[in-house]
Amino acid sequence: MAWFVLIVSGLLEAGWALSLKASEGFSRPGPTVLFGVLLAASMGGLAFALRSLPVGIAYAVWTGIGASVTAVVGMVWLGEAVSVGKIVSLVLIVAGIVGLHLFGGEPEDHASDVAVESVR
Repeated sequence: MAWFVLIVSGLLEAGWALSLKASEGFSRPGPTVLFGVLLAASMGGLAFALRSLPVGIAYAVWTGIGASVTAVVGMVWLGEAVSVGKIVSLVLIVAGIVGLHLFGGEPEDHASDVAVESVR
C-alpha cells in the first residue's frame, strides 16, 4: 500500500509543480489554490509512505516521479524543447526509480528488537 500511495504522491507532485507554473507567481487564484491542495495531498501521501518505507528510497522515488512527469508534460503539452539528451536522462531517472523499488528492500525495525531484548 505504501508504494501505491508513494507513486500517487509523486504524480501529485508533478501536479503541484505544473500548477505553480500556471499560477504565474501566485498571481492567478485558481492555479494557486490548486497548487496548495495538490502540495498538501502530495506531502501527506509522502508522509504516509514514510511510515513503512526508508526515507532515502521513498524521497528519491517521489521526486523522481514528480520530476519525470513534469518534464514530459512540459515537453509534450507546454512546448518545451525536446532533445535526445533529455529523453535519455528521463529514461535514466525512470530506471533509477525502478531500481530503487526492486532493490530497496523493506526496512528492518531494529528499535523493536532492542525493546524486546530490554524486556527480557
